[in-house]
Amino acid sequence: MMNTIRVAIADDHKLLRLGLVQLVESLGFKVVGEADNGFELTEMIKSGMSPDVILMDINMPIMDGISATMWLKDRHPTIKVLGLSMLNDDRTIIKMIRSGAKGYLLKDTEPNELRNAITDVATKGFYFSTLVNGRLINSIANESEDKLLESYSLSEKELLFLNLICSDKSYREIAEDMCLSVRTIDGYRDNLFQKLNVESRIGLVLYAIKHRIFVIE
Repeated sequence: MMNTIRVAIADDHKLLRLGLVQLVESLGFKVVGEADNGFELTEMIKSGMSPDVILMDINMPIMDGISATMWLKDRHPTIKVLGLSMLNDDRTIIKMIRSGAKGYLLKDTEPNELRNAITDVATKGFYFSTLVNGRLINSIANESEDKLLESYSLSEKELLFLNLICSDKSYREIAEDMCLSVRTIDGYRDNLFQKLNVESRIGLVLYAIKHRIFVIE
């Protein structure tokens, strides 16, 4: 199965990209292309390259990984993007998810996790490892579970909070927008962690996107 999964790599660090090509091939996948930046990647797609999964760096010249991921979501939604970066802050991960990435890994990840991530993104549609729990991953991967939202009772304030959590705003900025104290916002967050069975802001974002509480434009 793995050797039928076609992978492309977009990363402006040539030595790192070469190492990734060798690693991905050693894991049993087929590397069909590599690009220095998002623009070069899109040109390769236009020319007929058709990967199943793209390992996408975030910070690249000319066209970064977020812009390239948005381009792919709009024009080639069947191609799955797996973010691969040294950046592990919430805002960067949220931007990639909102742009259409189906998974996110740090560049110091273990080879076995990279193998699992590529396989899951290609076959299941999503891979987020420890960022979200298994229940949410299954919900995202299975469209028939859209009714999961109905099992929760979310207030208008909670729905507004979920919308704002999908932005780049800090918790303090969200509190200002909602005319609430930071402590109250922390309470909304912690209650939703428990109610929705997620463990991070990323989990809340994915839940909001999955259940169309927040709609990606």
